[in-house]
Amino acid sequence: MPRDLVPPRVHIVGRRNSGKTTLICELIAAISQQGLNVGSIKHTPHRHEFDHPGKDSHRHRAAGACAAGIISPDAGAVFWTIPPEYDREQRYAALLRMYVECDIVLVEGDTQTAAPKVEVWRSAVGLPPFASEGLAVHAVISDDTTDLAPELWPRADIHGLSRNILRLASRSPRLDQGLPAGSQHETQEDAVASC
Repeated sequence: MPRDLVPPRVHIVGRRNSGKTTLICELIAAISQQGLNVGSIKHTPHRHEFDHPGKDSHRHRAAGACAAGIISPDAGAVFWTIPPEYDREQRYAALLRMYVECDIVLVEGDTQTAAPKVEVWRSAVGLPPFASEGLAVHAVISDDTTDLAPELWPRADIHGLSRNILRLASRSPRLDQGLPAGSQHETQEDAVASC
């Protein structure tokens, strides 16, 4: 697979306490079992200082490094300063360069992106889906009934959801080229069956 392209990303959005984190963890496990490398990103609208003042990596950035990394025997991280002129999509493009080994990236949150989005929704939250308010999502994921969604994907069917997410992401040539033979065959069959 060519590694010069950034991987496709799909955003899992939803209201607070709708189950986004739980769903993403289940999707990561289900897609990984198909032999694909799955990356994840947690989006937050809040400003965070992930790299705390006083830490060596923070001191490196404060001294002028545009990116500062930390590596240990079992994990690594990179902190970089995002230029203030970068828009939302440029920020994602910069981050996705670090996901070069991933076949797909699942992002938790961010309703404002232009990338493909699906919404997880539970009626118990007490609010209608974002899709009912005009948010462009490809589908609502729920085991509750709603007629406020463009498509309704059953939440309990994690394997069906993983196929749908891969199909949504497969609009990128990167994922089409990277699917293991069995997964690619299965996804193509599903696509034909849904026509």
